[in-house]
Amino acid sequence: MTTDTMLSVRNLSLEVARTGHKVVNDISFGIVAGEIFGIVGESGSGKTLATRALISLLPPAIRVAGGSVAYKGREVMSMSDRELRRLRGAEIGVVFQEPMTSLNPSMTIGRQLEEGLILHMKLAPEERRERILDMLHRVGIRDPGGALAAYPHEFSGGMRQRIMLASVMLLKPALLIADEPTTALDAVIQRDVMELMVDLTRAEGTAVLLISHDLPMVARYTSRIMVMEKGAIVEQGRTEDLLDAPQHPYTRKLLSSLPFRNAARAIDASGVPMVSARNIVVDYPGRKSLLKKGKLKRALHGVSIDIHEGEVVALVGGSGSGKTTFGRTIAGLVKESGGQIRFRGQSRNEDWAGFRLNCQMVFQDPYSSLDPRMTILSLVEEALRLVPGLDAAAKRKRALETLEEVGLGAAYADRYPHELSGGQRQRVAIARAVARRPRFLIADEPVSALDVTVRAQVLELFSELQKRHGFSCLFISHDLGVVEQVADRVVVMQDGRIIEEGDRDTVFDHPKEAYTRRLLSAIPALDQNDKGGVTLKWRLET
Repeated sequence: MTTDTMLSVRNLSLEVARTGHKVVNDISFGIVAGEIFGIVGESGSGKTLATRALISLLPPAIRVAGGSVAYKGREVMSMSDRELRRLRGAEIGVVFQEPMTSLNPSMTIGRQLEEGLILHMKLAPEERRERILDMLHRVGIRDPGGALAAYPHEFSGGMRQRIMLASVMLLKPALLIADEPTTALDAVIQRDVMELMVDLTRAEGTAVLLISHDLPMVARYTSRIMVMEKGAIVEQGRTEDLLDAPQHPYTRKLLSSLPFRNAARAIDASGVPMVSARNIVVDYPGRKSLLKKGKLKRALHGVSIDIHEGEVVALVGGSGSGKTTFGRTIAGLVKESGGQIRFRGQSRNEDWAGFRLNCQMVFQDPYSSLDPRMTILSLVEEALRLVPGLDAAAKRKRALETLEEVGLGAAYADRYPHELSGGQRQRVAIARAVARRPRFLIADEPVSALDVTVRAQVLELFSELQKRHGFSCLFISHDLGVVEQVADRVVVMQDGRIIEEGDRDTVFDHPKEAYTRRLLSAIPALDQNDKGGVTLKWRLET
């Protein structure tokens, strides 16, 4: 460690208090003033527990088994509660993954932002208000004065994360710990929040400890990276060196799991489309009052799409663009206010039962879409309930065959959803969808909640099943890196309208619309090298 090291961690080990099982094992690293240092690893790697130990915020079930944490030469582990209260917020700020759980839903934004200033700074009320309004303006809140009286639920996820960042930076900490600060946000908002965080911290000279499983995002902003696996450090070094020539197999595995573009497929678009949506309009009722009806809110403004036999069409756009509403409308889960949906050239409503048997959906969160009271085999069999010509034995056989197809097999048949990992649950959700052998599948953000290596496995599985069964697919995602790997054609939505569409390579390499260019500029173009590493090139940047 150098003499200007702000935070020094030496041989830190954490264990489960009840069993003594090590969850973080003998890790050491240091952060110097003003630098941005990244920790990457999958869920369960111990990165979040390790960083919570830096400010003594470990859960009761976890205890320190050894090592030391020194902040500006002071040992954090031996600090009193009073000293820790002075350290947290004023010296070391923390931005957590989900701002809705960090912000108090029963308190106004103004009161929550004021708390830290009251605790750590002796300022007059007028001065506190002035500082808060200035910071809200700096983080991009359009109406800072109105925001003071608003509550967290009145803001989008990106705005809540901006407010959370404002609350931390108001105190001008010397070190900011950002724990998965953009995981729940779409690519454009993710980049906006990260750029904002970097600008604010550079202006104040704040060092940043950035924790994430998103390697490209960490690589864009950090000078050094530490890679963790199963509670241990497997590799650390300069960001450029580590990406270019990773030394550890786990780091190479993480890098190889990033989405890369596959060769384009030839799709026959001359016949009748599998699914054709024409001028779809969806209106949601507005808020009603005692004396008058609420004003209708239009979510889709005359959207039209054709999806051909065996084609994967990706529907992309930021949060609130209407892509999920459109997918649910095609599936019949949302009633259209206008327009027509045709399946194999026939109106969807003329053969509703046939359409529903041939249209299946994979949702973003498999845990909420799987009944926790049913076994895995029962969940897959349930999808076959209305398929004609299958008796109980045939359904069981088909269900077991499908579980084998998705890489689970009979060993998982009697388990329940809570006994599986997130990736395994998503495999079950895919099994339910393909068990009927549908002709059309809607996948709504099917991998956005998964770690990078699990995401790669699920995407590979999806591609294999699509080739094997030949179903057409509407693939909804805000992650253009994933889209680049799986899509034949790309449709870009903004504010309930289609603004650009075309084959994947044309849209990615020669985007026409400014919004499409903005989406693409938020993700890297990846090139693998012969050293097991990657070269990150940010699109549309000169």
